[in-house]
Amino acid sequence: MPISSDWELPPSAQPKPEDYGYDLDHALSAVVGIRTIIPEDGFTAQTLGTERAGHGVLIRSNGLVLTIGYLITEAEAVWLNFADGRTLPGHALAYDQQTGFGLVQVLDRGEHTALALGNSNKSRIGDRVVVAGAGGRSRCVAAHIVAKQEFAGYWEYLLEEAIFTAPSHPNWGGTAVIGSAGELIGIGSLQVQQASEGRPVYFNMVVPIDLLKPILDDLLKHGRPNHPARPWLGFYATEVQDKVVVAGLAAGAPARRAGLATGDLVLAVAGDEITSLADMYRRIWSLGPAGVDVPLLVYREGRTLQIKVPSSDRSRFLKTPHMH
Repeated sequence: MPISSDWELPPSAQPKPEDYGYDLDHALSAVVGIRTIIPEDGFTAQTLGTERAGHGVLIRSNGLVLTIGYLITEAEAVWLNFADGRTLPGHALAYDQQTGFGLVQVLDRGEHTALALGNSNKSRIGDRVVVAGAGGRSRCVAAHIVAKQEFAGYWEYLLEEAIFTAPSHPNWGGTAVIGSAGELIGIGSLQVQQASEGRPVYFNMVVPIDLLKPILDDLLKHGRPNHPARPWLGFYATEVQDKVVVAGLAAGAPARRAGLATGDLVLAVAGDEITSLADMYRRIWSLGPAGVDVPLLVYREGRTLQIKVPSSDRSRFLKTPHMH
């Protein structure tokens, strides 16, 4: 996941200041680079690595940085690279499992250029945006919103309406997605691929900023939203036609302990047939908060099995960062 420090995008992909009705370079000065170190025995170390790099954006002048949470999950050291060349330490404040947002506090007393939060629900397909990485225009993509639709991730993650942009930013993690008025409308999370006329087309999946607003105060005060955690099973799943297939299992997680196996087809949750990842997640989460038993009907090697998985709170498996 580390990002080389000497990359830049071709000039044809970069945003041009004259194409926007705001001070583009001033807005880009709020975007920072993020590098983190995660303990080797961290729960996410094997899947996400012990060294991670990406981007974030200052959303308050006191040094509050918004990023995508997987960059800072379990981080024991956080370093932020600013547009003026400074590198400052930071502290991982919060990671919200449901939205995927993460917060970092810069550990200094200075004033910082911050980007205002926009209204992602007002954004429309076709709107011009800038997908901004740290380092100025040469690390940004002039893009458009190409879709706003549901997104289900294999790691027990669901957005009712994610934003998709193209062309794709090649180093998307934590990028600031800047709307037409120079405001922040989302944070880059993934690159997704779709076939078009036999060729792959790439998009960035963006977490909409409106999901942050109801939980921001809780994240700052408590490090997480003030509501019960969703039930988490600890398995990775994918869709094959209209079937949900278990593609992997997290070590020590509830699904593995309950006997779920890679290759199982998940047919039903609590008696309700499911045909997609989104169906499965919604049904699991409807059963109650973390800790509830989740009955699964699975198909394995020619027979069906009933497996009851005692769910857990995913955050209990993660190392909590400490202020140094």
